[in-house]
Amino acid sequence: MAVSAFFSRLKSGLSRSAAKLTGNIAAVFTKRKLDDEALEELEEQLIAADLGPAVAARIIKSFRSTRFGKEVTVEEIRETLGAEIGKILAPVTTPLEIDRAHKPYVILMTGVNGAGKTTTIGKLAARYRQAGLSCMLAAGDTFRAAAVEQLQVWGVRAGAEVVTAPANTDPASLAHDALSRAQKAGVDVLLIDTAGRLHNKTALMEELRKILRVIRKLDPTAPHATLLTLDATTGQNAVTQVGIFKEMVELSGLIVTKLDGSARGGIVVALAEKYGLPIHAVGTGEQIDDLREFDADEFGKALVGE
Repeated sequence: MAVSAFFSRLKSGLSRSAAKLTGNIAAVFTKRKLDDEALEELEEQLIAADLGPAVAARIIKSFRSTRFGKEVTVEEIRETLGAEIGKILAPVTTPLEIDRAHKPYVILMTGVNGAGKTTTIGKLAARYRQAGLSCMLAAGDTFRAAAVEQLQVWGVRAGAEVVTAPANTDPASLAHDALSRAQKAGVDVLLIDTAGRLHNKTALMEELRKILRVIRKLDPTAPHATLLTLDATTGQNAVTQVGIFKEMVELSGLIVTKLDGSARGGIVVALAEKYGLPIHAVGTGEQIDDLREFDADEFGKALVGE
């Protein structure tokens, strides 16, 4: 998918977020001076748009220092807001680069069930295959048959081998087997799927840590990337999820999914402000090419409807 076409999809996907944010701003500002009352109302609208208190406070501070007491239009507010959001997002705009010094380059995928983790693995595998890299997928969520079957479907689509094991097999054992096979086959990238059962956090934490211990017996440097897949539609719950998974594993980056119609795109800005973790990619749909590297400027403009 061409970049311009993807931006169109992103803008369309964020249209509800943009409408919610700019619509509420329009209700506050109609050729009105930016006084204390107006700034307080603007801050409330920013928080309501899932940007979070910290981001809202940062944006209001900027407005206060540059525009306070001046008459402003909705368009001026939107432009300034888009620029401020871009500044917050710029430091976390980091593509996921495959280090060819590691063979295979091991990516551990984490995230709660339903966040689009398995779909994202399939999309990443397709991208790497298109770039000429060989891929192997490991169906590490061995307790959910549906997750294994879904990964197998994506493996076929992406042209990548999928390593599976009988139901309820120890996920660490499956990960060890997959890495061993990938090493012997000279595979470039190994993507390991994992469970996402947050209702039993302690068990999940131990499961993930065991996977790390086991694969490091074969490659002490693995995993080379530990990614968290986040569903944008969950809003502020996404902030909580990052905190929980950071307790379990050393996250290296985020992938945000389901930006196709969510009214909660502002959560991406809140995540950038709070955690500063690289946002590698965003997903705007279910198709194999509906995943694109994150672009701060592009996202900021789409979020405010520019």
